Amino acid sequence: MNETRNTIILGSGAAGLTAAIYAARANLAPLLFDGSQPGGQLTITTEVENYPGFKDGIMGPALMAEMRAQAARFGTEIVQATVESANLKSRPIEILADGKHYRTHTLIVATGASAKLLGIPSETKLMGHGVSACATCDGYFFRDQRVIVVGGGDTAMEEANFLTKFASHVTIVHRRDNLRASKIMQERARANPKISFVWDSAVEDVLDVAQGKVTGVKLCNVKTGAVSVLETEGVFIGIGHQPNTGLFQGQLDLDPHGYIRTSGGTKTNVPGVFAAGDVQDPVYRQAITAAGTGCMAALDAERYLDTLKHAAQAGSAAAKTA
Repeated sequence: MNETRNTIILGSGAAGLTAAIYAARANLAPLLFDGSQPGGQLTITTEVENYPGFKDGIMGPALMAEMRAQAARFGTEIVQATVESANLKSRPIEILADGKHYRTHTLIVATGASAKLLGIPSETKLMGHGVSACATCDGYFFRDQRVIVVGGGDTAMEEANFLTKFASHVTIVHRRDNLRASKIMQERARANPKISFVWDSAVEDVLDVAQGKVTGVKLCNVKTGAVSVLETEGVFIGIGHQPNTGLFQGQLDLDPHGYIRTSGGTKTNVPGVFAAGDVQDPVYRQAITAAGTGCMAALDAERYLDTLKHAAQAGSAAAKTA
């Protein structure tokens, strides 16, 4: 068992690294675990044009590399390991990563959320090169182009409506003959003249990996088995996100979709545990909002540590006068 840390941060995306920068500058000597996807979702994004401070844009991996270097510069200890378990009931909090035990007075959970994907190889190979899971992140790059959105829920309808601001046409591909989205979201999509639907169809392949860009998708009608090709320049996966909260089932208060509930900033239901970024944000899911809550979590952790210090000092003073 190592010495007890002031704060441990789980996750190295925009939220985790921002928390590390602020915690390090507060002399908390934070320890950060990279996790299974170092750099978070921005590492699978090409150009980022909506992050303040980069008037010409910046590549997603480059932005995360800059954040990582900044966190390290101020003294963050970064460990390339995946956390196996967390005991939030113990005091100090106990973390197990790659077989090693760690203790901490505060924990910042910034494990993010993973976009649900279709699970086909071409989708992964063309991610960031015509395939995306975030319309607000990448929609601008498809100005006057044809795109498709895969899905039938609120996420897909929201993505499709947003994309009509840029794309020449949006086709929603759904494997059923009716939508699962809320009535109002369905009505908005159906009323939009730039949106059309392909029903009872599943995407079997994204074309064309050999060219390094999207030229179309191969569709299979789930009722007839008929295969067809739909030409498109962009594919947006709109089947939702899954927050990475498996470690905290039964320990942290989660909403019905698995996102960590926070109150009063980034506080969770467990004292000393804070959550930041997409793991507690099912609404905005942007790099800048993740960074903002990362900052908040570090400040909340610092204030919590101050209360522990004052309580310890008061207890010591009371013992001496007893």
